Amino acid sequence: MSSELYADGIGEITVTGTIVRIDLMSLSATDRDANNNPKPVFRQRIIMPVDAFANAVDLMQKALGGLVEAGAVRRIGDMSAAAASDIQSVQGGASNASPNFN
Repeated sequence: MSSELYADGIGEITVTGTIVRIDLMSLSATDRDANNNPKPVFRQRIIMPVDAFANAVDLMQKALGGLVEAGAVRRIGDMSAAAASDIQSVQGGASNASPNFN
């Protein structure tokens, strides 16, 4: 039997030389921020060579393309400016980008 891990998202991606580390995060059931929202907490790390990461990104882009084509998700670029602005205000301007890629 294989084990499974649920993650609400990626907290950070760190590149060190030829190694990529992807920190998976999930929302805490107990810890809350100042706005009473669940805090993201580290769950597990994926470590892979940079070429495997590049292949994984390519595969995820293809999967995302299929989801967009099926209408399951929409890209922010496909939304109206007002809808994109609403998303930014809900997120409080927070970025999901790693500081390694600024």
